Amino acid sequence: MHIPGPDTRVVELRVHGILGATGDELTDSVAAVDVAGDGIGRIMRPADRLRRPVPGPMLSTGDRSVPRIIEGYIWGGMTSGGLSKATWALLFPFALANMAHWMLPPARTDNPLSRALSSALRALLRTSALLLTMLFVAQLTVVSLDLVAAQCLQPGVPCMEFVPEVARNLDILRSSAALLPVVLVVLLMYRLSTVSWQVSAPKTDKPQHSARAPMLPGANVVADPDTPALRALHVVAALSTVALLALGGPFAITADPRWLLAVALLCTALIGTAALDDPAGMHPGRGKNAVRTVLGRTPRRVMMTAASVLLCSVALLPEPLTGPLPGSGATVDAITGALVITCLAVAILLAPAALLARPGWKTCPPRLRPWAGGWMTAPILMVACMLGNGFGAGFGLSVRQALTSQHVQTAPVLSLPTAYDDVTIFWGTTAVLTLAAATVWTPWMLLKRWRAGRADSDTDRSDDSVGTDDSIPDEVALLHAGRRKDQSAAANAWKWADLQRRYSHYVLLVITGVLAVSTASALVARFAGLPGFAWSGWLVGVGVAALATLAVGLLRMVYQAATKRNTARHLGVLCDLALFWPREAHPVVPPCYALKVVPELVDRATEHLADPNTRVVLVGHSQGSLLATVATARLLESLPEADRERVGLVTAGSQLQWAYPRAFPGVVPHASLRDLAGALGGRWRSLCRGTDPIGGAVTTWNRQVYDGMLIGVGFRADGTEGPLPAATRGPTGALVLGGDHWIPDPQRGPFSCRRWVPGVLGHTDYASDPEWDRAVAMAAGLETPVRGAALPLRPQTPTPAQLPATASPSKTLHLTAQGGDGGSLTGNIEELTHASAEAAEPETVRNSQADEPERTTAAALQHDAKPRTEPSVLPEITEPRGRSAPWERGMALRAAEH
Repeated sequence: MHIPGPDTRVVELRVHGILGATGDELTDSVAAVDVAGDGIGRIMRPADRLRRPVPGPMLSTGDRSVPRIIEGYIWGGMTSGGLSKATWALLFPFALANMAHWMLPPARTDNPLSRALSSALRALLRTSALLLTMLFVAQLTVVSLDLVAAQCLQPGVPCMEFVPEVARNLDILRSSAALLPVVLVVLLMYRLSTVSWQVSAPKTDKPQHSARAPMLPGANVVADPDTPALRALHVVAALSTVALLALGGPFAITADPRWLLAVALLCTALIGTAALDDPAGMHPGRGKNAVRTVLGRTPRRVMMTAASVLLCSVALLPEPLTGPLPGSGATVDAITGALVITCLAVAILLAPAALLARPGWKTCPPRLRPWAGGWMTAPILMVACMLGNGFGAGFGLSVRQALTSQHVQTAPVLSLPTAYDDVTIFWGTTAVLTLAAATVWTPWMLLKRWRAGRADSDTDRSDDSVGTDDSIPDEVALLHAGRRKDQSAAANAWKWADLQRRYSHYVLLVITGVLAVSTASALVARFAGLPGFAWSGWLVGVGVAALATLAVGLLRMVYQAATKRNTARHLGVLCDLALFWPREAHPVVPPCYALKVVPELVDRATEHLADPNTRVVLVGHSQGSLLATVATARLLESLPEADRERVGLVTAGSQLQWAYPRAFPGVVPHASLRDLAGALGGRWRSLCRGTDPIGGAVTTWNRQVYDGMLIGVGFRADGTEGPLPAATRGPTGALVLGGDHWIPDPQRGPFSCRRWVPGVLGHTDYASDPEWDRAVAMAAGLETPVRGAALPLRPQTPTPAQLPATASPSKTLHLTAQGGDGGSLTGNIEELTHASAEAAEPETVRNSQADEPERTTAAALQHDAKPRTEPSVLPEITEPRGRSAPWERGMALRAAEH
């Protein structure tokens, strides 16, 4: 371990989370200026009144102060801001389909069946994404070529009367004008899929790990070498779909060479998309080399040229435009049916694939295992497909309503394909079932929560605990000991935050169930030929209203995001979450910002580490914690062994335990986080608030309050996991258990010479807590938590004056060991005795009790653990008398303490 010298300094490199941040917000200063970056990925430092970069405040490490430089990496401009980025919301179904690929369970390299299932699932996901592109273009063609050109602009039809009759009589003019916007949309999709963020960091020749066996968090988050081929196949499929729809549809078999060419191009696109695999390009093999040769640059250009010529021939030599096109319904039906089949196949194959991957997480507690047993890809894919179908259908219905509302008395009869009626029934059923599910599920969850609280209260009362408050969870009472008002303010926020973290994924499962029932109902009604029910008209009306609301609401959101900064930031939440993932299943998605942010963070940290006296701590909040963690893993791989000890990691409000390893078990598996914690050797610190509904614990789980101590299981500094020593309380009031710093919310304070924020903060403003600096110092290897420091001794039996009037002096105060698999507790804790809690423990007793928490932790975590009967120690409630927080002590006082 490097011993800090007199020239030691710390560079704190911060990364913000969702919704973005300004430079002064990220660096926690009144002004900030750029010091590096390219204007898109900006590295900023605090600035003085002359806008000159200045270092940050000194970092207190307990016995000395160390110079600190604060830098912030701003990446929010990659996902929000301006009309061009606002329109990315229109491609949200594509981004969801692409994200679904990264949610697949990992394949076992030692099991051929697992590898085969993984390859089949990836092929099905790429095929589903291609079908989504075809459906999007087909629905756009139905509106422009069928609804407008072939029906509304017919000669003699009272629709869009500003168009002259001469133009209505020329089919070539109507078809060309109708297909032009479709071609422009396909061209824009192609251009968008070619855009990538330019990385300022130098490229490394170090090979990347295979996507099938990541070693550290995010090791397989790399660019897919097959993306150019996949992009070309989507363009070919889109243009061929337009031509096929205009020529009569896929079932109108004819000898027209244009129809044969369209079918051939479509088959080539489907087969090529399914054959492309090996995302990281690590196992080319003979078959994959042949596929890449067939889909090389020259063959791709030939196919796209042939598809473009085909579409031009359809526009210049159109079929008669005398009414609804016969190919519209057949094309939309075929694509929708294929989408349903692929979604069903993915759901079926996911079951054995998840079971084969189960040995990788079966030893984890239930609260740390992947959601739905690793089956979450199917719900996300289904939501993506149904949203894509709904967006197009809603747009078509909205356009038809706008065209027919021009002349109420002589409104033309404009028809859409029969599939649109099925979509309206589907979305009407979805709206009704969603409302019913929310009406039933929400009260059921509240009732379940209330019953759990009552059960815990009854258990506590049966244990004859005295002076308890049944509404205060144990951890809240321990964290805010001696502060009743803060306990009451935090208790409800803890419960609701825990409820959201625990059951958020069930919302997706409920939505998936509703979509599955609605799809089955629509298919049965369509193909079984069931007669219309008496209320079917009302259901269709609800569906039309839902689709219109969906389309209009999305367009309104895009408009507001382009004109109002706040709305743009909120819309950016979707992009922040979905655009982290590189193009894999669907190429027509905005560029992945992680491929730029992570290398540039690594490069900036490496630049600072060139100074042997510098220690770098990467700090990430919320989504930034994932970026900082992946960057730290890459940094450790690139550094020599001697320099790794000068790297630390701090995460705040992170989802790296309750969300990402459970939703993306193949990208951020639990084992990779354990290995990273071992590689950092205790220099991974995580700031947690129980009131945070988005962030949570990262390095610990199975927490419980036992005999007045917070204990649990988590990552150890040696790279293993198991029971941890009991939590210690620092001078800032936080409880430090393993690598997690549980900070009080509301904050303690106010403090002199320190920024303070009142009230329950939840997911915001972690940097304002004084524990932030202490966590940074620990991550830099300059401070370690002192086990048992200043812990007051609590007598086993209280004095009569300390007991309530109804309590018997002979009864013993004790805490019941409670807890579960991760998460916070909902049990009760005895009211702590103020006299014994505020008194400082004598030095001799304190030293003798210093190692007691560690010795009792393992025993307390056993199933048959009982509360101890001998005297025990409790973390301090307030600062020991005669001491103050580090930031309130001057150098003279600090020196006097030694």
